[in-house]
Amino acid sequence: MSAPQNVIAIVYDYDQTLSPNYMQEEVLFPAFGIDSRAFWKKAQELVREQGYDNELAYMKVLLDCLGMDRPTNARLKELGGSLRFYPGLPQMFEEFAKGLLSNVHEAHGIKVQHYIISSGLKILIEGSRLAPYVQGIFGCEYAEDASGCITFPKRVISHTQKTQYLFRINKGLLSMSQDVNDHMPADLRPIPFQNMIYVGDGPTDVPCFTVVRQNGGHAIAVYNPEDASRSSFRKCYQLSTHADRVRHIAPADFRSGSHLRLLLEQMVNEIGNRIVENRARELEDATVRAPQHA
Repeated sequence: MSAPQNVIAIVYDYDQTLSPNYMQEEVLFPAFGIDSRAFWKKAQELVREQGYDNELAYMKVLLDCLGMDRPTNARLKELGGSLRFYPGLPQMFEEFAKGLLSNVHEAHGIKVQHYIISSGLKILIEGSRLAPYVQGIFGCEYAEDASGCITFPKRVISHTQKTQYLFRINKGLLSMSQDVNDHMPADLRPIPFQNMIYVGDGPTDVPCFTVVRQNGGHAIAVYNPEDASRSSFRKCYQLSTHADRVRHIAPADFRSGSHLRLLLEQMVNEIGNRIVENRARELEDATVRAPQHA
């Protein structure tokens, strides 16, 4: 028996995709008096000189900077409430909850879900104003000691490991206690890749762009229109024009009527139409006609 496969998933990177700022710089560094330039310099030294992965490097440097004054995850979650986003967020999530799908789509039980996969800290996003609208959030995590203070990286998500979480969404295995490598037939997976839209901002999203597109889904690269250096735009231009990683690039403006919103709404509508058409075809193929009288 096949799964309904009536969910459309929009999956987002976080830093530079939903927000123009890096979450560490926006809320952690000011709260704990950390110098941004010195922090990233130390992290890059660990990567360059000791072979650290980028994400483990920043998580170690953060612990080193905090020393004995390590906060609890609950405190980090509070700080997440101050995260800021590109124009149109979180309003878009609210607006997508009503009026995005047609009556026909809704009659077929089609719905849109949102997911975030980030190499930043999951707990900060969980404390943000986006969290109530998101079905699943995946990011780096710290364990806590007996007193509740953060101690050691519990989960690290690099840009290549992000694809694992696409498969979790694909298979509906959102709990870390579930093995994403378990075999699951394609027709039992609740969100096939052709029902996915991945939104990212640059080269670190290439593995996710590739997995989604190769399996029939959509990919959009967004850039910061306020970036005077145009480096944000150039990354997206390269991904589209020279690397063929995405077909669409757009300014990171999530407001109604923007280029990005038009793309997202059109993609959702087309995916919904395809689901309806497939259902009609399956019903037609499964129908055994009654004998006709001569």
